[in-house]
Amino acid sequence: MALVTPFDARLEVDYKGLKDLLDFTSKDVDYFVVQGTTGESTTTSAKEKINILEFVLNNNANQLPIVYGIGGNNTNRVIETIKQTKLDRVSAILSVSPYYNKPTQEGIYQHYVKIADSSPVPVILYNVPGRTMSNITAETTIRLSDHQNIIGIKEASGDLEQCKRIMAAKPADFMLISGDDMLTTAMMSMGAVGVISVLANGFPQIFKRITHTALDNNFEASKQATKSLNGINTLMYTESNPVGIKEVLFQKEVCGNEVRLPLLAASQQLKIEIMQELGLL
Repeated sequence: MALVTPFDARLEVDYKGLKDLLDFTSKDVDYFVVQGTTGESTTTSAKEKINILEFVLNNNANQLPIVYGIGGNNTNRVIETIKQTKLDRVSAILSVSPYYNKPTQEGIYQHYVKIADSSPVPVILYNVPGRTMSNITAETTIRLSDHQNIIGIKEASGDLEQCKRIMAAKPADFMLISGDDMLTTAMMSMGAVGVISVLANGFPQIFKRITHTALDNNFEASKQATKSLNGINTLMYTESNPVGIKEVLFQKEVCGNEVRLPLLAASQQLKIEIMQELGLL
């Protein structure tokens, strides 16, 4: 699950809200991703990131695996951050593909090789062209999958043909992970092993059903569980992630709905639509 970072009314990290969120989800999710996109990693400071990671590690009641987001478009800075971060209780890092610079595929490849060579823990690639404006092609992913310290990819391209090409050529132990909640069933039907989910913050039991029935090859049950989230999923991205899921968590009284600029909390219209989907209006 891609863990939200709750903020209080002063826009400081709300550790009580974070603890409540961990308690709300930990019985049903399989692992936490800390300080990914959904955790608003672009607007948390270096000190906050470390404090958030430490808090999650120390309040991880079920001792779930922890994946920590360390990525960026400055390869040397990513490597320096890895070296300066205590990762002994972290299972892997999730590293987003370089954005803004618009590197070539060879540049992306070399970026990840340098990171993987430097990291004391395994690396998961993160392909999200909708945010980075560049795609990690199937061919580049397959090349990177041979690196002994690169163990998987969070694929959020939405391109199922690309996912099929990865599945056809990757090593058996390289993990294809869905980065799109609503494509989880489809991707798992072709061999993906999991999902890094936004919606699991607010709907952990449903997402457990989606993933675990698919892993048991009961794709019809997984598809039906996914359908139950069709309406709410659309609203999660109307005003950018994690605005929508934070409003869901607020309506469910798990934690607050505050976000940091340049994001804004859900508009009144979005609040109403989310409340309607939750059956609160």
